[in-house]
Amino acid sequence: MILILNQTITHPEAEQLIERLTTMGFKAVKEQQGDRIAIAIVSGIDANTKIDLFKYLSGVERVEDFSQQFKLAGKDFRKGRLVIDVRGKKIGGDELTVMAGPCSIENEEQLHRIAKSVSASGATMLRGGAFKPRTSPYDFQGLGEEALKYMRDAARENDLISITEVMDEHQLEVAAPMADVLQIGARNMQNYSFLKELGKVENPIMLKRGFAATYKEFLMAAEYILNAGNPNVMLCERGIRTYESYTRNLLDICAVPVLHELSHLPVIIDPSHGTGIRSLVSPMAYAAVAAGAEGIMVEVHYDPDNAYSDAQQTISTESFANLMRQMKAIHSVVKQNAVENDG
Repeated sequence: MILILNQTITHPEAEQLIERLTTMGFKAVKEQQGDRIAIAIVSGIDANTKIDLFKYLSGVERVEDFSQQFKLAGKDFRKGRLVIDVRGKKIGGDELTVMAGPCSIENEEQLHRIAKSVSASGATMLRGGAFKPRTSPYDFQGLGEEALKYMRDAARENDLISITEVMDEHQLEVAAPMADVLQIGARNMQNYSFLKELGKVENPIMLKRGFAATYKEFLMAAEYILNAGNPNVMLCERGIRTYESYTRNLLDICAVPVLHELSHLPVIIDPSHGTGIRSLVSPMAYAAVAAGAEGIMVEVHYDPDNAYSDAQQTISTESFANLMRQMKAIHSVVKQNAVENDG
């Protein structure tokens, strides 16, 4: 249920209503909807709950039903698109967010060198793996907490915000104070107990789509984080598995408009993991921007052939500079078309 409050209701009055609903056994979340406040009842309702119970509460103008199971990730409750502010940089607004950096943080010099280069080319965020989930236990597993310190310093020195992957509660505890944004990989998309823990931290979360997850399964995973209390979630399409074996994954560009239809959350595209082939990263990044993605995540290295991990899908810093120029041009056209269509 969504309770649309009278236009005269203030936020303190809405908080009092939420307290009352809590004592009645319901979990409620508040949201500003234009010139009025709405309250979502996200749990506690059963088959015996009557709508009249909410209709006649003080301050309630009308009651609406949710059209989807993903109540907080959907568009019923939040009407406008989510914009996440991270140290003054916006994710999900009019500006294109570009996350760039190495798959693995190999050493301090490597990360600072790449950070300086991608920042100069116009990147917004520095990406890098401190804890590396690898298919083989014998491959490089990352530098751990030491790498997080390198990333924090490199990001600050180059006016970037940082993002790194965490895979369990211990890594979450270590990384949350060091990184600006936390990434949840495809393997953990449906690790529901872990998703609940992510709902308790203040860091924005970038949730990657699972290898074979449907759009609705993807959004229900995001719902776990939102329901646990963290409102700042972005969705990342990183390719799914099909019968095709030429590319590492099948990058689903259709996910951009579909997720925009279903959800208010920002959509990020990862063409590096989505293709697994260096020569395909740029064209798929262009396609993602043209489709309306709010952000792109790419793996970048000054010596990609000798990168410790994912060398085959990592582009050079020179290629990244060209990629940025082309993406900015495409994004400018997309924004102009949006203005004209709105007009």
